[in-house]
Amino acid sequence: MSVDAPHTLADGASTSVQGSSSTYQLSRNGNVYMCSCPAWKNQGAPIDRRTCKHLRAYLGADHEARRVGTAPAARPAAASGKPAARSRSAAAKKDTAPPILLAHKWEVDHDPTGWWMSEKLDGVRAYWDGEAFVSRLGNQFVAPDWFIADLPADTLDGELWVDRKKFQQTISIVRSGGAGQDWRAVRYVVFDAPNARGSFEDRAAHAQKVLARAQAPHARWHEHVPCTGVDHLREELGRVEALGGEGLMLREPGSSYVVGRSTSLLKVKTFHDAEARVIGHAPGAGKHKGRVGALIVELPDGTRFNVGTGLSDAEREAPPALGAVITFRYQELSDDGVPRFPSYVGERIDVELPAARTARPARKP
Repeated sequence: MSVDAPHTLADGASTSVQGSSSTYQLSRNGNVYMCSCPAWKNQGAPIDRRTCKHLRAYLGADHEARRVGTAPAARPAAASGKPAARSRSAAAKKDTAPPILLAHKWEVDHDPTGWWMSEKLDGVRAYWDGEAFVSRLGNQFVAPDWFIADLPADTLDGELWVDRKKFQQTISIVRSGGAGQDWRAVRYVVFDAPNARGSFEDRAAHAQKVLARAQAPHARWHEHVPCTGVDHLREELGRVEALGGEGLMLREPGSSYVVGRSTSLLKVKTFHDAEARVIGHAPGAGKHKGRVGALIVELPDGTRFNVGTGLSDAEREAPPALGAVITFRYQELSDDGVPRFPSYVGERIDVELPAARTARPARKP
């Protein structure tokens, strides 16, 4: 949408503006400024405190900040002094990390009876702030305008997800920015509403309500079912893993949305996973001669080892760069703290690792 701002809108007047895919009607009735777009309609704020990107573009960000008390989003300036064009990279900005809830691992002595159980999705965690997707590090994921056009203005927590065993494809699409049609394979799967009041059950009901009202074709609520006990948990875990899923999540009934790691949210997996930094590429042999045989990686504690399983032929030809952060799966740790049977999952764009302590030589797991 391109509008030369600022304009004024007289009391009782209305005007049309062209959005990314539709024409919207702006109107004013006293102190109430309205827009016919879904983002304005689906907000939970009082109508005299609502705004949207179309009103900000037409009236000016400063006008709307004074009117509703929301600071205008900062825009990077180009060398010419003019506003820079909107970035189409996967991380258009980096600001404060969003206040999200993070999980602990489930331990076998913890009774899951009565907890809410759902599949753990192997996608990209995305916090919807009402206007844009933000990663857990505070980077903005630039999605196509048509993908976000009908998403509600409420704050949502979820996952950008393609399908089981499609983690690398999801990463590739999300990194590509808002151009292209590959985003049509992506769904925004919502599992919480951070700013809604009350228990998880209250927040789940709120999220389902705003999603149903918005009718965004690329977003849906993530199904949760009550767990009846350990046998039920293991049965469902086996079913999901047999389908190629990553594992399960458990949410404590009646729990609040808290920031940081909490025992009210638990992840359940047969295999462990972790992140490591790529520090080298080991040459391949045999059928892999002339390309990468394994990634030489380093954990934050300085432990170094090779990850050779799980790499596709394409990834061996063009492996993650030195310094990249990867996720790998493993069965257990050896007595020396080295992951046993590590297998490559994919490169991460939403995780940072602290600098490693004194390096320990690479060892076989």
